Amino acid sequence: MEEALRLTTQQKLQQRLTPLQVQFVRMLEMTGPELEDEVRRAVDDNPALEIADDASPIQPENDFNESAEEMQMADYRGDDIPSYRLEANNHSSDDRYYEPVATDDGETLIESLNSQIAQTQLSPLDREVAEYIIGNLDDNGYMTRSIRAITDDLAFQRGLDVTADRVKTVWNAVRSLEPAGVGAIDLRDSLLLQLRRRNQSPARDRAIEIVADYFDLFSKKHFDRIISLTGMTETQLREAMAVIRQLNPKPGSGLQPSVSDDRTRHINPDFSVETDGDNITLTLLNAIPELQIEESFASDEPITIPDASPRQKREALMFVRQKRDEAANFIKVVKMRQETLYRVMLAIIKLQRRFFLTDDPTEIRPMILKDVAALTGYDLSVISRATAGKYVMTQRGVYPLKMFFNERPKDDDDTSSMQILAALRKIIENEDKRHPMSDEAITAALRDEGYDIARRTVAKYREKAGVPVARLRKEI
Repeated sequence: MEEALRLTTQQKLQQRLTPLQVQFVRMLEMTGPELEDEVRRAVDDNPALEIADDASPIQPENDFNESAEEMQMADYRGDDIPSYRLEANNHSSDDRYYEPVATDDGETLIESLNSQIAQTQLSPLDREVAEYIIGNLDDNGYMTRSIRAITDDLAFQRGLDVTADRVKTVWNAVRSLEPAGVGAIDLRDSLLLQLRRRNQSPARDRAIEIVADYFDLFSKKHFDRIISLTGMTETQLREAMAVIRQLNPKPGSGLQPSVSDDRTRHINPDFSVETDGDNITLTLLNAIPELQIEESFASDEPITIPDASPRQKREALMFVRQKRDEAANFIKVVKMRQETLYRVMLAIIKLQRRFFLTDDPTEIRPMILKDVAALTGYDLSVISRATAGKYVMTQRGVYPLKMFFNERPKDDDDTSSMQILAALRKIIENEDKRHPMSDEAITAALRDEGYDIARRTVAKYREKAGVPVARLRKEI
């Protein structure tokens, strides 16, 4: 039986971004220095785009002129905002402020170790092996590969026929270099390398015994069991622990990496906020000059090319129009980006007015993306992109914009997570270090201070603050 042919219709709704929207989204995610590089590249690549002769940085008009009374009208109203949780990438788990620190070119760990190897009595072959081993250390100075794997690499990649015993001998030579602890395979190994370099003393010898033979108990702070197994007194254990605390768990991190390392780039604030009494002044800091269409590309008059064929003239005209359109779109997107960032920051200042007047992190109030969207009219994704990787400079320091996004612990409570974190840290700082408080005890202490939250919420904030459980906070 032949199948009957059928004609069906289907309605489908599909949303696609225009090239201009794609360019805007990409530019919105850029930091200030990245945007400056993008503008320079566009000016170099597009002959129709140029910097205006009287160029001054693009600065949106400052409409931030509300009075103190009007600013208070922006106070958070819980009934207007439904409760929902921010995604992990839409709020900051770091409530510290950042000082802008410029980095200088300095000697890296690899450069330092290679320089020391060059001054040793190793043979040329052993030096080459040592350089390869050093190249397999991570930023903290730990070995990332086994002796057998390095031996195989040297044979297949370098053509060096060396035995595993010889590689191990050279590895021990690397482990004898400065800083003490480099070349270790794990934390226990690194601590032992550092301890054996220290002057001999009873406290050092006990520290070596603890790390070498009781590292698991030491890492879990089971001090009573260590005393029972070693026969040490509490005073002797305390002295040994004092020696261990002087060691560096990341021996390679002390050397300054090169400024070319992206991880050490200094922070460039995108905004500056200054206060004078109740007045707040916002400034967009990235220095993007005023752009314009180059004069010869701005006219629609026919192009005059001597001895050119009609086809060449058409191609030239198409080239001029294409470059002019690209330049016009680029100028438009840059202005849109600057205006969007400025309006988003204005909204944050309105919502976090008390913080910017006091520079006190405990004054940061509950705020979510939807609060900013209500003031700006922007989509949540636009606000998320506009705040990602952006910083604001105040009189006390430089803060990531994501720090200002924090949810309410409870729907009917106007307490911010920043206030709870501050109270939690204060409680833990004042606890008896020999008998640290459990999460239940911290919960009770917070309730005494007026923070009515559950124990599991306390555990979440404790982890967010980077504070370990009670057992791991215990001191001898």
